[in-house]
This record gives sequence, structure tokens and C-alpha cells, in this order.
Amino acid sequence: MADISAPLCYLPAMTSLSGTFLPLWLWRNLPAYAPLHTALFRRRPGAYLGTLVRAAWMGIRYRKHAWGGYRKVFIKEFLQAGAIAEQVMRRQHVGHLHAHFCHGATTVALFASRLSGIPFSFTAHAKDIYQKTLNPGDLLQRKIDQARFVTTCTGANHEHLSACAHESKVHTIYHGLDVDRFRPDPGARDAETPVRILAVGRYVEKKGFHILLEACEQLRRKGVAFHCHLVGEHGDQYARLQTLVERLGLGGQVTLDGARTHEALLPIYQRSHIFALPCQVLENGDRDGIPNVLMEAMACGLAVVSTPISGIPELVTDGEDGLLTPQKNSTALCNALERLIRDREERRRLGDNARRTILRAFDARATNRQLKRLFDACLEQRQGTRDPAKISEIRT
Repeated sequence: MADISAPLCYLPAMTSLSGTFLPLWLWRNLPAYAPLHTALFRRRPGAYLGTLVRAAWMGIRYRKHAWGGYRKVFIKEFLQAGAIAEQVMRRQHVGHLHAHFCHGATTVALFASRLSGIPFSFTAHAKDIYQKTLNPGDLLQRKIDQARFVTTCTGANHEHLSACAHESKVHTIYHGLDVDRFRPDPGARDAETPVRILAVGRYVEKKGFHILLEACEQLRRKGVAFHCHLVGEHGDQYARLQTLVERLGLGGQVTLDGARTHEALLPIYQRSHIFALPCQVLENGDRDGIPNVLMEAMACGLAVVSTPISGIPELVTDGEDGLLTPQKNSTALCNALERLIRDREERRRLGDNARRTILRAFDARATNRQLKRLFDACLEQRQGTRDPAKISEIRT
């Protein structure tokens, strides 16, 4: 981060749009955006009016129900896009726009692209792909069609996105990891007894932490010695998990902690023996892709236990560099954890293989170069030195 010299720009603050009357919301928020939008209109009046009409039309087209109310969020995203478009055009050297997550941020990028004439691309991650409410109707397909390229972090996501639109535009680029930073410290791990199970992630349902607690209760009843440490940002499941720890009588075996910085989390990884993340797919389609914390644990040489959903099998091969158990199955998870608790050599074998997997396929230096090749190709195309059709041929 210290080597990045590009300026950091902030959009003017906005009040919440939820539950408000759109004209009143505009009266409160438009003044902060008016100077940038006025300058942009004078610079590109045709593009401005055309994009404004499209944004207004999208508010009708993508209503939640045919009889539902106007979808106001597109007006908010138009305001944000106009501010971005004017600022990047003032700088003149900006040749490409890129957004992360394919719902709101990419809608803003699409509008900013139309307003400025600068092409855009986006990275799609997890729930932004699978929850239809975030990209209603054919909106996701339209975004893919209009983007220069699309990247996503798993092969499973790639298949889903390719089914929506042009497969040649979609590239799989795994989230990379700083493998020099996340590394084992075997001495710290061996000094800890009993066996320490670690789980990291927001306290939300898709992480499956309630399944982990149920598995811990089964381990306790079997007389297996262990300690389970959950670390994460408080989400809507935190109170439920606290109650579950008390109800299952796990106060002596389980610790629920709040979020930690990467600096504070690293020694926790290194002291632990097993990493458990029983992810699950929710009824609304929300799910993880390849959880970053799973990669961090593997890079630190932990034996990992997870579930074969979404992109996780692309990271973990069952029995080779980790164990995979069926989602929502606390008994299977308990059996896998017991196997690793009782077999130190198996933990070491899986942990060593896990570290090798990360070094081979998830080193950030390699994945960053893959993304850079796509950006370079787009800039060369804009400068007229590359055939547009050749971008789809870039190997990632």
C-alpha cells in the first residue's frame, strides 16, 4: 500500500435513502453534488442527459414487483457516478474504471462509464452474484455485456456468470495472499495444549458457526479435549451463538471474540492446530466464494475443515490438503474434528500440503499479475494499440 501514489478521492456524504421520499432526499443531498454535475453537463451534455434518462428508466424497469414503487437507488447511484465521472475526466490520465462487487458499485461504474466515455470492468464475488434482489431482472447480464471484462474469484462463479452472458468476457482470478506474511510458526503451535480449533469470520448465518458449536458439544460429550476459539466481527448471529454456547454447556471449551486486525490475527493462526469453517448456502442464495480466512489458515500451515460448497473445493482437496464435510451436518463435522484432534501426524500432513497449495496457486504476486494483464490490455485498446477482440484471449 505504501507504494501506491494515486490520489484517494471521497464522494460527498449522503443521507440514507431507505424509507425516504425521493424529492425530499434529493433536496437534502443534491447541493453537495450539484457543482460536479453542472460541470459534467457542460462537458458532455448528450451523455449526461442520456445516462440520466436511463437511470430514471431503470428505476421503473427493475421495480421489485410490477405494482411496486419506484426503485430510488438508481438515482442515488447516478449522482455518485456523475461525481466520479467529472473527477476522472478532470485528471485526463484515467483510462479505465473498475468496480468491486457486481451490484451497487458496478451500477455506479456503468453510469460513470457512460457519462465519461471511459470503459469499465468489474469483479464479482459472492452474494452479489447469486442474490437476484441485488441485480434484478436482466441487470447482471446487461452489466456483463457492457463491461470490457469481468473477473471473479472462483470457477463456480465463472460458470454462473458465463451462463448469464458472454463467456469470453469472464476471467477467473483467485484472491491472492501475502504468503510471506501468512506463514507457519510450528514452535508456537506445538506449545499449545489441548488442541486448539480456530474459526474466523463475521458472525452471520452463511458461516455455519452454529453447526460448529453443535459439533463442539458432541466432542465434549465424547470426552475429547479441545478448545474452540471463534473470532469475528459481530453480525446478526452473535447473540444466537452466545445463547447456544450457554445452552450447550460449552463455556469451558468455547471462546467468542470480536474482530481482530491482521496483525493481531496472525499469531492466533500460528498458535492454533485446526481451522474450521462449515460454510453453507442460504435459502436466498447467499454463500461464500473462497473465504480469504480459509486461505490465510492454510498459508499458516493449519489443517482445515470446511464444506464442499461454491468455490471451496477449488481450494481444498478432501483428504489431501484439508477435509470437507457436508454442509449443515454437525455430526460429520464432529467426526472430522475428532479425527484431526486425535491424529497429530495427520494434522501436520494436511497442514504442510495446505501451505504448498497456497504457494502454488494463491500467491498474490501471481494473481496480481493476472489482473494487471487485463488492465494493460484495456489501456492498450483505448490507445489503439491492441485489437479489442484480443482481450478475451488473455490467459488468467
